Amino acid sequence: MPISPDQQAEIDALRSTTQPTLRAVSQGMEDHLYKAIPVLDHGFVRVIDYMGDDAAICQAARVSYGKGTKSVQNDEGLIRYLMRHWHSTPFEMCEIKLHVKLPVFVARQWIRHRTANVNEYSARYSILDREFYIPTPEHTNAQSVVN
Repeated sequence: MPISPDQQAEIDALRSTTQPTLRAVSQGMEDHLYKAIPVLDHGFVRVIDYMGDDAAICQAARVSYGKGTKSVQNDEGLIRYLMRHWHSTPFEMCEIKLHVKLPVFVARQWIRHRTANVNEYSARYSILDREFYIPTPEHTNAQSVVN
């Protein structure tokens, strides 16, 4: 079971309240806010908070080019251009805070490739659940002989 009834009640309570804000709001992210998406047999991913939207990406791109973006008439076109030409820095102006429950071996790979700032549940201060990820036989492979 990925989330407990208590966790679901907390999620439902968070989704039922609204907060006034002056920051940019992305309706797509609002639709996902706090919802737990099940992953594997015990895990989940949920969006806790976010910052930025398409306009933040475009504003960051236009700052670096000054008046040089006159040929791109709209934000959608500019974003497509940035993606097509691998200009990734403007996309870093947006951020997503996730709550992720995952097996330790997956977390180690995630951290190894340093794609995020991470806070982790501490076994030093808390009692860990007795949960283990056990792959099904079709998801088990031997080490590659060429790797």
